[in-house]
Amino acid sequence: MTLEEASKNPESAGTGLQRAAKLGGGTNQTGARAYNERLVLSLIRRNGRLAKAELARMTGLSAQTITLIVKSLEADELVMRTTPTRGRVGQPSVPFSLNPEAVFSFGLKIGRRSAELVLCDFNGVVRGRASRSYPYPTPASVLEFAQRHMAEMLDSLPEHLHRRVVGLGIAMPFEIWNWKDQIAGPADILDQWRNFDIRTEMAAASGLPVITSNDASAACAAEISQADNLQNLDFLYFFIGWFIGGGLVLSGSLFPGRTGNAGALGSMPVTSPDGPVQLIKRASLYLLEEMLIEDGHDPAIIWSPDGNWDAIEDTLGRWLAIAADAIAQAIAAATSVIDFQSIHIDAAVPPGIRERIVAEVNAAFEKQDRQGLVPVSVVAGGVGTDARAIGAAMLPILANFTRDREVLFKDVQLGEG
Repeated sequence: MTLEEASKNPESAGTGLQRAAKLGGGTNQTGARAYNERLVLSLIRRNGRLAKAELARMTGLSAQTITLIVKSLEADELVMRTTPTRGRVGQPSVPFSLNPEAVFSFGLKIGRRSAELVLCDFNGVVRGRASRSYPYPTPASVLEFAQRHMAEMLDSLPEHLHRRVVGLGIAMPFEIWNWKDQIAGPADILDQWRNFDIRTEMAAASGLPVITSNDASAACAAEISQADNLQNLDFLYFFIGWFIGGGLVLSGSLFPGRTGNAGALGSMPVTSPDGPVQLIKRASLYLLEEMLIEDGHDPAIIWSPDGNWDAIEDTLGRWLAIAADAIAQAIAAATSVIDFQSIHIDAAVPPGIRERIVAEVNAAFEKQDRQGLVPVSVVAGGVGTDARAIGAAMLPILANFTRDREVLFKDVQLGEG
């Protein structure tokens, strides 16, 4: 079955698309049931595996209701039983985990220098990957790249799993045509993006539902779904790539805002020796590249998987100080609006460099005037360089299979059903 056939025929497309439709349109008691099912899936995703007794305790729902929900999810192959655990008394407890082959999704990251496509399973594990480098992105080249490799990745799956691909997520910088100076591409070529509706074009080309997102917000979706250190439900997320951006997480869910551009941290104003500027101009990797060129270093070091970062220590140290001070300012401003539990910082850099960034930001944040602000911890993100592509793939999965207040509050209040 082709991608187009699967999306146009959800009833014949199998468990994933059928359940996506069910969980997306509930009202009345059906709405409460859909919300509770999403809640159970979200809790299992966050904890890895949970028994019914644990789910009942966490949700406040009765044991009978949880049994019915888990039975339904198991029948639809969204969850599966794992090895029973024995306590001191009573029958063994049977934990449930997500079935990784229940659902698949594509993720497309469109960046300044390269595009990356991944195919992820229900757990967010990458099952297929392709990348393409370019001096600057064009709509035609990205579309051709995505179409070709989506078909190849679909063919790599067993045929019975083709129908379980539920969507395509696309992560790219917001209004990419406005970043001519930073991208250094021909203005007329970049301007093609202004009137290019990539969501419509990719939906037509693939036959799949498509969700688009700011690239840093998509990275935040990966942090929500995959990070091992995710203990807090309200946090602000920074991702440092060619540009810096971020995401806003409230009650454990990515908050996209009215236009999908909430958490556009790169646009936050910060101070600099030249006066007020946006954070993107003080804490992005494109600034590090410019500094490396000025210092006579090969900037390819920071884009290569095997780059020798020790060779650029002099420039890196200066950039870290500049970026950390700017990010600390942004954190102080953001925490004056929302009392976040934590701040997560991830980056398209080696893990050791990311740890240094976090340490520098913590030191700079200590110097900020934080009178009246609730204390907040600054920690390293848990995904790394792949966060944008994996996050893009997780967008359709999170949209269809995690708790969504809109499903519940169309007509009803939370309850058993």
